[in-house]
Amino acid sequence: MNHLQKTVTFGLIVTTRGFFNPQLAVEARKKLLAKLDKLGYASIIPAEDATPNGAIESYQDAKICAGLFKQHRDEIDGILVVLPNFGDEQGIVQTIDMAKLGVPVMVVALDDDDPTHLGLQERRDAFCGKLSVTNNLYQYGIPFTDTTYHSYSLDSEEFVKDTDFFARVCRVVKGLTHLRVGAIGARPAPFNTVRFSEKLFQATGITTVTEDLSNMIARAQGLEALKPPAVEAKMAEIKAYGTIPDYVPEENIRKQAAWSVALDQWIEENDIHASAIQCWTSVQLNYGCATCLSMSMMGERLMPSACEVDVAGAVSMVALLLASGNPPGFLDWNNNYAQDRNKVINTHCSNYPKSFIGGDIEISNLDVIGASVGPEKAFGAIKGQVASGPMTLFRMSTDDRRGVIKAYVGEGEFTDDPVNIHGGVAICHIPNLQRLMKHLTKNGFEHHIAMTRGHYADVLAEAISTYLPWELYRHQ
Repeated sequence: MNHLQKTVTFGLIVTTRGFFNPQLAVEARKKLLAKLDKLGYASIIPAEDATPNGAIESYQDAKICAGLFKQHRDEIDGILVVLPNFGDEQGIVQTIDMAKLGVPVMVVALDDDDPTHLGLQERRDAFCGKLSVTNNLYQYGIPFTDTTYHSYSLDSEEFVKDTDFFARVCRVVKGLTHLRVGAIGARPAPFNTVRFSEKLFQATGITTVTEDLSNMIARAQGLEALKPPAVEAKMAEIKAYGTIPDYVPEENIRKQAAWSVALDQWIEENDIHASAIQCWTSVQLNYGCATCLSMSMMGERLMPSACEVDVAGAVSMVALLLASGNPPGFLDWNNNYAQDRNKVINTHCSNYPKSFIGGDIEISNLDVIGASVGPEKAFGAIKGQVASGPMTLFRMSTDDRRGVIKAYVGEGEFTDDPVNIHGGVAICHIPNLQRLMKHLTKNGFEHHIAMTRGHYADVLAEAISTYLPWELYRHQ
């Protein structure tokens, strides 16, 4: 996904204030640029000689910096404000206001080095200056992200962690407000649960691109008949992706490969970041394969794909991907786990990316759907149990009755508890699970949930609560 694969770029505002030592700003600017470069971030900042001391201290400086930011509007993912001393709060807020980038902002105040050395040339007073900056940001209605400590050193581990956190927040906000989601086919008729509002999505920057399933089937049939190199290459990729039982005919693998290439082509032609597909039963009956494997392989390439044309589910997967960098899975809240009220069995047929499962996978036929359409028309399901480890869960949805986008986020663990279910399965331990289930049932959330490896709920909570006009329940 291009929002994830590009280097995060920060617009930098280093500030100073007249009666403080400007050399503090000169030194901080150099250290900041070197630090960010070492950490792998790109920076946009006025040239050192563009303003006195290479810092922002006046309205004239603000105009120069804002003009530069405007020129790089498409590159800048977030604005990093650094106070080496008290700083000039109006220069900062005027820069951000005039640039009007609408990106996340983080305010960093630097520590005074030694409480016994606070002479005029040594003292920073950034601890106080940060309050003036954040007061002005609040007055202007500019949302911002705070740091772990009110002030600290650029050499601190907290700065490294906060910058990583902020970069992830920036990715989520940029990604979710510049997103193109493909809806391939119609939702299954019984699944009112996956209905959503394209208009509410569009208002937040999410564009839905639709495609009739018959067009995709026709494209795949043409590829299957022609057997171009792309299909043969995809067959080799499929065989290397997991274990295929000997009973699966070669022609079924080729059919699946043609379907995958058809999806890949359409997604590239339409600049799609994620997709949701009509995965049963039309494609099985009218073409002759499952869609799960294709969706799994796209997910492994950081292009999430959700089942049953659950477009909001696909967006939920994207949010997790942007926050974590890890391919997400798409699951059903499916079964209780014995009488442990904080454990749940989450399954799907499945389309889980290989790395989401975290172990070896089998690629074979759909079980439940295959029983009705015939196993010969159902090759392409991913089977395996998700390996143990930390997990983040997330779901967003459009609440059309109230005209809002709502979401919930939480964390838990995948466990190695035994289970006997066909397809993809995850055993999840989630603290206060029953409270979460009550929230879902009372607020009309779907039976689908997106999950990814690692704990990233705080990133999503910050991105949504601070920068997006969505309602959020943070489960703990």
